[in-house]
Amino acid sequence: MARRRLCSRSANAPWSRSCGSVREHEQRASLVQQFVRDQSGSYVVISALLMPVLVGTAGLGTEVGWWYYKHKNMQSAADSGAVSAATAAASGADPLSEAKAVAANYGYADAANNVTVTLNQPPKTGSHTSDLQAIEVIVSQPQQRLLSSLFGSGPVLITARAVALPNSGTGCVLALNSSASPAVNVSGGNQLNLIKCNLYSNSGASPSLNVAGSASVSANQVGVVGDVSGASSITATNGVKTHIMPVADPYANVSPPLEPSCTNAKITVNANGKTNSLAPGCYTGSITVNAGATLNLSPGIYYLDGANLSVAGNATITGSGVTLVFTGSGSDWGTASIGSNAIIDLTAPTSGATKGIVMYGDRNMPAGTSFNLTGGGTQNFGGAIYLPKANLSFSGGNGTSTSCTKIIADTLTFTGTSNLQVNCSSLGTATIGSQTAQLVE
Repeated sequence: MARRRLCSRSANAPWSRSCGSVREHEQRASLVQQFVRDQSGSYVVISALLMPVLVGTAGLGTEVGWWYYKHKNMQSAADSGAVSAATAAASGADPLSEAKAVAANYGYADAANNVTVTLNQPPKTGSHTSDLQAIEVIVSQPQQRLLSSLFGSGPVLITARAVALPNSGTGCVLALNSSASPAVNVSGGNQLNLIKCNLYSNSGASPSLNVAGSASVSANQVGVVGDVSGASSITATNGVKTHIMPVADPYANVSPPLEPSCTNAKITVNANGKTNSLAPGCYTGSITVNAGATLNLSPGIYYLDGANLSVAGNATITGSGVTLVFTGSGSDWGTASIGSNAIIDLTAPTSGATKGIVMYGDRNMPAGTSFNLTGGGTQNFGGAIYLPKANLSFSGGNGTSTSCTKIIADTLTFTGTSNLQVNCSSLGTATIGSQTAQLVE
């Protein structure tokens, strides 16, 4: 069969219109195919198509780095705010105001530039939601998007959170010895009640604190460098902490004035139905207050240079604004002995070199020098008993009248029932242990 002619020629028109149209179509198809096969300059097209993605990615990387920086700075504000707020709460101040003030110092003032500073007590999340003393501080601020807006709309919220726990009670008992086993001993049927205050022992021994027999200890917190024996007999509102850092001696840099010239006469006070008085000064002769006798100490500093203070049971010794300084030399050092049921009512000075100290022991006396302050419930010292080299036996204070008694000694043995607390603002005693709170989350 003959092929059909797609186009014909004539003299006047070599190709017909239909033949020309087919040729043009073929030429166009050829050009398209050449364009498809041609790879020259393709990177320009691809780059143009990807440019928004590349720019957006670069912008997102820059902004994420900025967001991390903002979060780090914000976390510092939350940490400091939580610690300051918890410390403020422990001292009775407003924790929210403290948290906001601290955050503002970091550049995050509440309600400014969309910043929000929130305080929760107890925390609403985390592991301390049931701890009424724990304080949670949350700092947040939305960040506006820039180039990263190609990937999302709306601001990015940056948030930092911290939780702090206050040291709600300050120390009222501190054993300074670093190795004694134990440095604090409570045994027999004795009871030690530390009312809203802490017991510390710097001994790294095991045990550092010993609670034996039917004895018991009640405190705000117990902290020891070593370990505890008899922990089941301890009730501590804020826990028993072992392997803590040693607590600094609060009076390490305090010394009384130089002692004046001394009198070497022995002083004995007998029961005679009247109150006997003694003036401040230096005494090298022992002072003895017999049963039934009463001795009043006038305000000032009393130096017992190699002399002993002996107060018998049922004797009375009183004085306000008084510091008893026990000193000496060689093997001759002053000490004190107070018998059961002796009535003791001595209060420290509120100013001067021995401010807040009712009893002071020379640091040069031999370690382990014996002091016995065992008057019991009728024995009340107002201020700090500072005997850094003494082996102190103590039983004193009652739960109703004792308002400020702190004990710092080399080693301690508690006998009978003892009650201590630290409402000492009027006396200005030094602080035992840190007053700042600590971060727990």
